[in-house]
Amino acid sequence: MQIIKSLLKLLIFISPVVASAQTTYLKTGAEEAHFIDRLEIKQQQNTDLNFSTLRPFSRKAIVRQAEFIDSARMGYNDSTGKDKYPEWDSQDLTTIDEYNLHSFLMNNVEWVSGAKEDYKSRKPLLRTLYKTKANMLEYNSKDFFFALNPVIQYETGKQSGYSETIFENRRGLEARGMIAHKIGFYTFLTDNQERGPLYFQQQVNNSHAVPGAGFYKIFKITGYDYFDAKGYLTFNVTRYIDVQFGYDKNFIGNGYRSLFLSDWGNSYLFLKLNTRIWKLNYQNIFMELIPQFKKSNDTLLERKYATIHHLSMNVTKWLNIGVFEGITFSRRNHFDFQYLNPIIFYRYVEGNVGSPDKAKIGLDAKANIAHHFQLYGQLLFDEFILKDILHDPNNWANKWALQLGVKYVDAFGIPNLDLQLEANRIRPYTYSHYDTIDNYTHYNQPLAHPLGANLQEFIGIASYQPSPRWFINAKAIYYYQGLDSAGKNFGANPFEDYRTRTGDEGHFIGSGNKATCLNSFLQVSYKWKENLFLDLNLQYRTYKTTNTPGQTDTKMITAGFRLNIARRDRDL
Repeated sequence: MQIIKSLLKLLIFISPVVASAQTTYLKTGAEEAHFIDRLEIKQQQNTDLNFSTLRPFSRKAIVRQAEFIDSARMGYNDSTGKDKYPEWDSQDLTTIDEYNLHSFLMNNVEWVSGAKEDYKSRKPLLRTLYKTKANMLEYNSKDFFFALNPVIQYETGKQSGYSETIFENRRGLEARGMIAHKIGFYTFLTDNQERGPLYFQQQVNNSHAVPGAGFYKIFKITGYDYFDAKGYLTFNVTRYIDVQFGYDKNFIGNGYRSLFLSDWGNSYLFLKLNTRIWKLNYQNIFMELIPQFKKSNDTLLERKYATIHHLSMNVTKWLNIGVFEGITFSRRNHFDFQYLNPIIFYRYVEGNVGSPDKAKIGLDAKANIAHHFQLYGQLLFDEFILKDILHDPNNWANKWALQLGVKYVDAFGIPNLDLQLEANRIRPYTYSHYDTIDNYTHYNQPLAHPLGANLQEFIGIASYQPSPRWFINAKAIYYYQGLDSAGKNFGANPFEDYRTRTGDEGHFIGSGNKATCLNSFLQVSYKWKENLFLDLNLQYRTYKTTNTPGQTDTKMITAGFRLNIARRDRDL
């Protein structure tokens, strides 16, 4: 990826001349993400929050909007004496919303412009640590900000019918900062030992990678030992263009899943340009990925590449629409110069070089309605052939994916009860390619939906915060999927060469060895201290396939605590 690194050097060279204040980003799976959704839906007409399709969120942008809401709720009157922001008057924000808003600002203190006295601890540890409630070590001056925090998680439990103990043990550090308001940096490192339930172990063995991570070593026969590391630099090229270079994950979408780009799998090296001006937000991501492999010793893994761009527009203050395009390609460990053009139509480039690469295009939209609802969706087309689609809807070339969802905050008039329903439908052979290196995957894991393709999925989530420190989350995921059978490729596995399909016609969702799964969770958390949670988790999962008699049931209970880290869900 030398050419992308050369482009980065050029941007760094230019940036000191024109740079403005830069930012870091909320971490993957941040607790604040759900609260930001609530802010956007309840406020409805906030144009900056409408760009939340692209994640992780910019701390600077989100804090700016949170502070606006914090002040608007106090009441601004227009010339007639009418409240200009009735949706955020003092009666609309509950005590719990107030608590969450205060906590959010405290955890992003470097961008807070108002008073910060409430963020200080009464009794710092050793007079040096935890001078503020949110950060173990914090330094904040005009030209330098730095925050350092420990990352700790320990969880243990039992699975019914399985003699081994389920556990997860993570220990590490997280640091972020900025220098002279021009350079931002972030780093995260944990050492992990984990033994998941039996179905999770089967997933690791099948993919030769830990879901959400990558390389691992065997730990105590049935467990896994692995590092998880992320890090990046950020700066501005102009007032409107943010640049991020590092090793992390990205997410494009408004749903629980993404059909464009998900943060479910392993991290990767990337360069991201984000341009926000007028009613437009335009994002380019240049990625270095690892093709499918089966590692047996210390050897250098091959590389492949991807370029993605996403253009979104606030059509109105409550409606946002977007266009997505992505290309994955292999050039024997070197980048293709033609894909570096950030504003060209990639499908044209792909055709111009001979059409050997994997091209995808898509549309997404979301609408915030009545200060309580958000409707959202994605539609992806994967190298479809129009004449085949019109002639036969079940033709193998009819490769598309569709997502529809709705969020309902303060449901049925109950404060802080939030509901979400989502459906995902993916045709067979979507995300796969005849060149098995160019498929839409990274490090033996899908880049979009974690199950691959040939599936129908329904997701229901209920989140309730009955008091400031208590969090209750219930989730149910049901899907059916057509798996490969008798050595035949039915289009579920994106790693398979689609030329090995069973034929051109008669391909419908669920064809093959049909698997059905119901995975349900009840999770209760108590926030003991800032960013320190005590967790209790109950899970029931049932799974069966047509070709296998009976079904596999998983009943599991776990409990533990976590500090400065998101809860891990084994939700397949």
